[in-house]
Amino acid sequence: MPDEDGAGVGRRRAPAGLLKRSVVLQGHATSVALEAEFWAALDAWAEDEGCPPAALIAALDADRAGGSLASAIRVALLKRALEQLSLCRSNG
Repeated sequence: MPDEDGAGVGRRRAPAGLLKRSVVLQGHATSVALEAEFWAALDAWAEDEGCPPAALIAALDADRAGGSLASAIRVALLKRALEQLSLCRSNG
């Protein structure tokens, strides 16, 4: 059910146009702030993998070598997009 800003349960507006979502990682609640476009890309990736976005976020969190979780998500999404672009170019 959307809240008053339309972001939805577990989601809220953050500064500078970022959207925050709450997620539980290793038993601890945390929040991640990303631009709407990154959330859409993450949701699409999770759907492609057949898992909930929280599970994908947990996997990215486990693989990161430091830095912020938001940065790790953005970098992973960029790498995935570049891999897909490379596949398209090699098949085209």
